[in-house]
Amino acid sequence: MNKLVKIGKIRDKLHRRVLTLGSWMQIPSSSVAEIMGASGYDWVAIDLEHGAISTHQLPDLFRAIELGETLPLVRLAEGSAQNCKAALDAGAGGVIIPMVESAGQLELTRSNCCWPPSGSRGVAFSRANLFGKHFNAYIQEAQSPLIVAMIESIAGLENIAEILDVPGLDAIFIGPYDLSASMGIMAQFDDARFIEALAKITEAARVKGIPIGIHVVEPSREQVESRIDEGYCFIAYSIDAVMLRLQANYESY
Repeated sequence: MNKLVKIGKIRDKLHRRVLTLGSWMQIPSSSVAEIMGASGYDWVAIDLEHGAISTHQLPDLFRAIELGETLPLVRLAEGSAQNCKAALDAGAGGVIIPMVESAGQLELTRSNCCWPPSGSRGVAFSRANLFGKHFNAYIQEAQSPLIVAMIESIAGLENIAEILDVPGLDAIFIGPYDLSASMGIMAQFDDARFIEALAKITEAARVKGIPIGIHVVEPSREQVESRIDEGYCFIAYSIDAVMLRLQANYESY
């Protein structure tokens, strides 16, 4: 799969505010990754923050996802130089950065993700460039991987305007559980304060011209369609473990 072309197609959708639909993986299984990659998503994000997946497992998971012409992304545990380098050297097409709370934090993480001159990420042969075989072709991708910042705290909410001004930001992504928890109303998504917070973020993104996304954790086509109507265009549809749990429950039939 040509990841640079795939990244370009996703960026074009985001620019036109056309839905780019992905999903989330927490189960460290290449078979699950192959199923997810062949399920029609534009991208699948490997969760290194809350899942049971280690960086040494990323190459096999990415290979399985790519079989379905789906772009592998990584939700980082944090935006450190080591985490960014490990994920992108393994072949991630981009990163979803958790708990972004300031422009400076986002700028540093973006630099950690990009080769010079765009950033400070170490240059090396790796799986991302087939250990040097595609080194020259990879240079362009390494200058601008997909960058998505998660807004999931009161601090991120308060600093949303400056975060949206960071160059190279492809989209922001609301983490509903963490955001509601930071407000003292964990998972109370119908609470007027949470709805107001979402409105503040979406309006700021609209003014700044930055695409916005959200995680629809419980699998629901109706919820996805509702979020599309609200202006979200970078949507994660559920999680592998959640979909398995729900379908495995005999009492639900």
